[in-house]
Amino acid sequence: MRTHYICGMKLNTVIFDMDGLLIDSEPLWKEAADSLLLNYGRKLTVQQYAITTGLRTKEFLQHWFTHFDLPAAELAAAERMIVEEVIRLVKQKGKAMAGVAHIINFFSERNFKIGLATSSAPALISVVVDLLGIGSYLQAISSADELAFGKPHPKVYLNCAQKLSVLPSECICFEDSFNGMIAAKAARMKCIIVPSLHDAKNPAWDAADLKISTLSNFNELLLQSLEK
Repeated sequence: MRTHYICGMKLNTVIFDMDGLLIDSEPLWKEAADSLLLNYGRKLTVQQYAITTGLRTKEFLQHWFTHFDLPAAELAAAERMIVEEVIRLVKQKGKAMAGVAHIINFFSERNFKIGLATSSAPALISVVVDLLGIGSYLQAISSADELAFGKPHPKVYLNCAQKLSVLPSECICFEDSFNGMIAAKAARMKCIIVPSLHDAKNPAWDAADLKISTLSNFNELLLQSLEK
C-alpha cells in the first residue's frame, strides 16, 4: 500500500463534489431553472447562471428571486419543483462525467477513504449514486441541503471528514465550481478543480491546489505533487 504525506500528515481520504463533477447535471439544473423562471418571464444568461453554480437550490432561488423581484412566498414551491424536475431529467438522460470510473478506481486501489460532499438534496444524491454505480465505494455522504449554510461555507466538507473519522488535512477534494472550491479550501483541505470547458481559463481557479481538464487526467505524479 502506498503512503502519502502532507506536512507530516498522511493523505488518506478523497472527497468528491457531485453535480458537474461526477454527473453531467449542470445543464439539467439549468434546464430546470430556465423552465421555472420562464413562468415569471425571466431567463438567466450563462454568465448569470455561473455566479450561483455550487449553491443549494434554495440559495440559488433566493438570489434570483431577489434579483428579479419575484414573490418570496413562492420560493418553497419553486424549490420543490426544480429538485423534482432535475431528478426526472437525471433519470431520463443523466450521464457520468468523463473519468468517473478512473478516479474512483484510482483512489480505491490506493486504499483511500472515499466520501461525497454535495449541496444537493438526499433524494437526488440517491438517484445519482445509483445511476453511477458508486454506492459500494462511498464510505460517507454529506449533504448541505439541511445545513444552516451551504457552500462556500466549509461545513459540508467538515461533516464528511468527521463521518470518515479523518482530519481535514488528510483530505483531497475534487470540485468544479468556485463556491465549492472556496468551501474545500475553507475546510483546510487540498482542492483539485475540474472546471467546465467554457470557464477553464478563469483566474479564480488559481486558488485551487491543482487544476485539471478532466478526472481522467489525474495520476500518481499529480497526487505526489499535492504532498510538496
